[in-house]
Amino acid sequence: MDLTPKQIVEYLDDYIIGQNDAKKTIALALRNRYRRMRVEPVLQEEIMPKNILMIGSTGVGKTEIARRLAKMMGLPFVKVEASKYTEVGFVGRDVESMIRDLVYESINLVTKEFEEKIVDKIDEEVNRQIIEKLVPPLPEGATETAKESFIKTYNKMEEKLLSGQLDDKKIEIEVPKKTHVEIIDSSLPLDMTSMQESLSKMLGGLNKEKIKKEVTIKDAKILLKASASEKLLDHEAIKIEAIKRSENGGIIFLDEIDKIATSSKTQNQDPSKEGVQRDLLPIVEGSSVQTKFGQVKTDHILFIAAGAFHVSKPSDLLPELQGRFPLRVELSSLDEEALYKILTNTKNSLLRQYKALLEVEGVNLEFDDEAIKAFAKYSVTANEKTEDIGARRLHTVIEKVIEDISFDADEKSGETIVVTKELVEQKLDEIVENEDTARYIL
Repeated sequence: MDLTPKQIVEYLDDYIIGQNDAKKTIALALRNRYRRMRVEPVLQEEIMPKNILMIGSTGVGKTEIARRLAKMMGLPFVKVEASKYTEVGFVGRDVESMIRDLVYESINLVTKEFEEKIVDKIDEEVNRQIIEKLVPPLPEGATETAKESFIKTYNKMEEKLLSGQLDDKKIEIEVPKKTHVEIIDSSLPLDMTSMQESLSKMLGGLNKEKIKKEVTIKDAKILLKASASEKLLDHEAIKIEAIKRSENGGIIFLDEIDKIATSSKTQNQDPSKEGVQRDLLPIVEGSSVQTKFGQVKTDHILFIAAGAFHVSKPSDLLPELQGRFPLRVELSSLDEEALYKILTNTKNSLLRQYKALLEVEGVNLEFDDEAIKAFAKYSVTANEKTEDIGARRLHTVIEKVIEDISFDADEKSGETIVVTKELVEQKLDEIVENEDTARYIL
């Protein structure tokens, strides 16, 4: 998508408050990917993505920035935790599985796009199959009168089908019999994955029969859509485009990278941590990873690493790995004003979500401005007295205040309930003031 860095930052401002340095850095990284695709092919190969290391406490918006951008740009995006990988030889996931995860994500993304392009053809195919059940085709050698009558009946039935008049009518359809459930497990070694796939194909080939089901036309449209889509989609083109999209537009968000840093101060060095870092090096620098859809080159995948770095420091990572993340950006902790803006200025904010949830019960929930400020104040206080979990503290604080209102909402249909500053203080004052209680409740 052709968006300037300023437009990218403007989009992010709707969802994330503050953190302007991080937004600017990531917006530039994405714009540079667009620029790279416009330069001559010889130079394209030479221009490497500038991987980013984001440093900041939990709940300040690190993951949200990356996730929102990937969604906006329609790029394949996966978030993985560095701490769940282990060195080769230890039990756990291998580092290459993150690339396989990215390819699966890309396949899903591209398949949806291809389906949207041929949605009319898919619908036509489904409708044709349903009408054939309602109006069986004429035998060969039918008279002209019979043909005319058939066309009139066919058109009338098609009109009724499209208008939804036949949705409740039951018909008998044939759907493929499922002989197995495909389990996609990217953590399996590639040879095991290939074996699993071959076994699945073999089992699938043994029994290609279809089973008959009597369903309503409304349900038939859904059931037949999958087989029509399978029949009409160009799976080879999807595979090629998905791998291309992964290689040139893929984003891997590597969270908790500080958990695999080995601090020089600690006496007990964990060999698997350093091993994971060494396994990450070739992936981040650029290598070829074999997946069930083909080889994927990781040279131009953008890696965004993030960590709180409370115990360790970025300098505790292997020097070679540090060099693979040339752009550093520090995210600031959220103060009272930032938390207030998160509740009032963001799209689909928490308060809007709670209002929408209670509207389902017919309750009109309102929040005083002073009450919103009190939410922000108590969240900051709780973060200072216990662990700082950033904006995530708002969830616990608001939930604690409106818990009783939400519980009795079914009895208060048609009422307007205003959450005031007094109510917030009444619910939270004692909990926040007592540090021990705050630790367990908030």
